[in-house]
Amino acid sequence: MFKTNQYFDGKVVSIGLESNEGTATVGVMAAGEYEFGTGTVEVMTVISGQLTIQQPDETEWKTYKKFESFVVAKDVKFKVKCTEDTPYLCLYK
Repeated sequence: MFKTNQYFDGKVVSIGLESNEGTATVGVMAAGEYEFGTGTVEVMTVISGQLTIQQPDETEWKTYKKFESFVVAKDVKFKVKCTEDTPYLCLYK
């Protein structure tokens, strides 16, 4: 069965699923700034729009556009900025 998650007062919403490739979520982030924590390695792919990310222990921000992916380590916090509502796919390793 699918699991629905809401964060930041409903500004980030995702649907989680289990597949042969592991756990994944498909979601949308409303325009804004967020800080997320990880419990596993996460591979995030931007579906449309763009996400600007600050990885842990880094001072620079990097922007990822449609169909670009980035990896976030396990047990860290990372920051996200988006200027428009942005859908994403997240695979948990």
